[in-house]
Amino acid sequence: MNEIASITVDVVSDVVCPWCFIGQKRLERAVDAVPEVDVTVRWRPFQLDPTIPEEGLDRRDYMLGKFGSDERIREIHERISALGVAEGIAFDFDAIEVAPNTLNAHRLIRWAGTAGEEAQNQVVRRLFKLNFEDGANLGDNEVLVGVARECGMDAPVVETLLPTDADREAVTNEIATASRMGITGVPCFLLESKYAVMGAQDAETLADAIRKVGEAKARGELEG
Repeated sequence: MNEIASITVDVVSDVVCPWCFIGQKRLERAVDAVPEVDVTVRWRPFQLDPTIPEEGLDRRDYMLGKFGSDERIREIHERISALGVAEGIAFDFDAIEVAPNTLNAHRLIRWAGTAGEEAQNQVVRRLFKLNFEDGANLGDNEVLVGVARECGMDAPVVETLLPTDADREAVTNEIATASRMGITGVPCFLLESKYAVMGAQDAETLADAIRKVGEAKARGELEG
């Protein structure tokens, strides 16, 4: 099958958002379903709660503060876990002890992007899995350095940069830009920086959007 066009999908997400993990899995299936479109995926930062201190918070206390009761939290987790099974995700919410500040994780994702699309995708996949299936603390620099090492990044450089302010402002500026664009929830899929698909839509919906934008670009309708 001939390619229609090359398009870029910017995914605005947070690594502690379970819907973003589901969205990542569905996007992978959507891209596979539209082989005629050459899709480049880029991950953009968002923080569900930037007020969390750098050392993180006790997750159970944090969730109780947000949702009010263990019963309500359990209902939410059960609903998300059931959806996760269909996407091959083994959510283990009970294993998550810390609600982390995710700014450093987003810095790592940004650095991975300089190594290429696949490196960034690999880092994002690993961060989601560590948080939601293994209960790792994504606010722990040692965890982040380990991800860098596993994903073929220059781990000593990452280890050196994390305690500094390198790219901290750039990431916070990107988050602010998303807010100015009206993005208040994630995941948000931006196709060719012109069309937005909000939420963890099913793979078929994402594939249809990719196909239509690819066709429109091929016809020269997205210029300007």
